Amino acid sequence: MTGVPSPAASTPTAGGAGLAVALVGMPGAGKTTVGRQLARRLAGYFVDLDARIEERVGCKIRAYFEAHGEEAFRDLESQALAELTAQGATQSPAVLSTGGGIVLRPANRALLRERWTVVYLQSSPEELFRRLRHDTQRPLLQVANPLAKLRELYAQRDPLYRETAHFIIETGRPSVTTLVNMILMQLELAGLLDARRVPSSVVLPR
Repeated sequence: MTGVPSPAASTPTAGGAGLAVALVGMPGAGKTTVGRQLARRLAGYFVDLDARIEERVGCKIRAYFEAHGEEAFRDLESQALAELTAQGATQSPAVLSTGGGIVLRPANRALLRERWTVVYLQSSPEELFRRLRHDTQRPLLQVANPLAKLRELYAQRDPLYRETAHFIIETGRPSVTTLVNMILMQLELAGLLDARRVPSSVVLPR
């Protein structure tokens, strides 16, 4: 597992709007679980974008997909992201967990990159399949060969996640606490977080 800065985008400064962290990555990468714990460590607030959309439409995303199609869902997703990024710019600290396909639209990538510090939780398709093989709720994975679908989605989306992210965390199989510590360490090294207030508990090699 490693945590590395992404060369694709410059990191937003810590001044003014305050700290706002968005997690991107494939379905099953742990964005919601990691995001909740990260928000607790930061004493901030947490928002799950998919959950916010489900509240708005009054049904599960899978049901909305089936009734209206992916394009209609992506429209809702973009609208919700625009609203939440504006909110995140005024409330801090903030942690946002996004859906796996949020990076498919260039406008979404631009909003994330410009208004949030973006962390890509990178997981291999094989690791994702191990976590999701019994999942029945993610609409894009309800296919005959979910592993093949995950590999297809990864090939399409991994470059977009990397383009959007300021930091990349390779998840592997560590604990959620370890992943959160890795994110905090990257924020500390970038000068976005005061280590005296929220220590990462990660000791850097000498």
